[in-house]
Amino acid sequence: MNVLNYESVALDDDNGALIILDQTKLPCEINFLHLKDIKEIWQAIYKLQVRGAPAIGIAAAFALYLAVKNFDVDDFETFFARLHEAKEYLNSSRPTAVNLSWALNRMEKTAELNRDKKISEIKILLRDEAVKIKAEDSEMCRKIGEYGLTLIKNGDGILTHCNAGQLATAKYGTALAPIHLGRERGMNFHVYCDETRPLLQGARLTTFELLADGVDTTLICDNMASQIMKNGWVNAVFVGADRIAANGDSCNKIGTSGLAVLAKFYKIPFYVFAPTSSIDMNIKNGAEIVIEQRNENEITELFYKQRTAPENVKVYNPAFDVAENELITGIITEHGIARPPYSSSLKKIFEKD
Repeated sequence: MNVLNYESVALDDDNGALIILDQTKLPCEINFLHLKDIKEIWQAIYKLQVRGAPAIGIAAAFALYLAVKNFDVDDFETFFARLHEAKEYLNSSRPTAVNLSWALNRMEKTAELNRDKKISEIKILLRDEAVKIKAEDSEMCRKIGEYGLTLIKNGDGILTHCNAGQLATAKYGTALAPIHLGRERGMNFHVYCDETRPLLQGARLTTFELLADGVDTTLICDNMASQIMKNGWVNAVFVGADRIAANGDSCNKIGTSGLAVLAKFYKIPFYVFAPTSSIDMNIKNGAEIVIEQRNENEITELFYKQRTAPENVKVYNPAFDVAENELITGIITEHGIARPPYSSSLKKIFEKD
C-alpha cells in the first residue's frame, strides 16, 4: 500500500465524521479513524494521531464544523457562544503550532461575518470554509515546493528532521514538497532523515513516505547529523516549522535548533519551509513562543518493550525548540523565499498575501 495514495485528513459529512490516518500506527499499519465526538478529536490531536501543523489546522477546521453541525439552536448569539466554546476547547489540545488557532479563528470569523444569516446557512458556510482551508493548503504546498526546487539541483543530498511531508499536510508537504515535485519531474535526490527522538517521526513517517515515492533515503540517528555534514554528503538542510515569529525565529520539532547550529558551522544552507499560516506576525521573536511539554513516558518507555530509564528519574521533554533567525538561510513560503533581515522580508510577504 502506497501511503501517498491516501489523504491524512478528510471529512465524511454524510456520516458526521472526521477521517484521519492514524500516524501513531505507521509504518507498520495503515489505519483510518472515523471520529465523531469532539473529545475524540481533541485526543487525536494531542496524541499525534493527526500531526503536522497544516494537517492539525485542517483537522481542527473540520472538527469545529462537525461540533456545531448538530447544534439545535435558532438564535445567533447562543449558536456563536457554543461555537466559541468548542473552538477554545479544540485550541487547547496543542499550544505551539499556530495553524491550529489560525484555522479555528478563521472558522469563527466566518460565522461572525454571517451573523445575519440563518443558522442552517451558517453551518453550510462553515463546512465550505473548512473544505477551502484544506484545498488552499494543497495549493500552498505545491507553490512552496516550486520555490524550494530553485534551491537544489538533481543529485543533491538533503538532510531533514521530523516529518514535514504529505503526511503533515493536505498534499506534498512543506520541507518535502520540493522532493516530491522533483520526483514527479524525474529528478533524484539523496535524503538523510533524522530519526527525530523521542517520537521518531523521521524514522516512522518520513522514511516511509519518501520510500513510497522512490526517493533514495537513508535513516540516521539524530546524533549522526554532524558526521554526515563533515563527510560532505549534505548540500542543504530542509525543515518545516510549527510557528515562525515576526523576526524569523522558527519553532520546529525538538532537535531542529541543533541542526541549524551545525549547518552554520559547516557552511551548509539551512532552509525553513512553511505556509504563511504558520507565521505569527503578532509575536516579536521565538522567546514568545509557548513550547509544549510532553509526557515523560515518550522518552522512558513508549517505543520499548521494557522501560529504558530508572523509575523516578527526572525527565525533560519539550516537543519543540527554536532556531534563531541568524542561523536560517531562507524561509520558503507560498509567496516566495524570505531572506534576512526577516523582520522586513516577512512583512513584505504578508503585504503580497
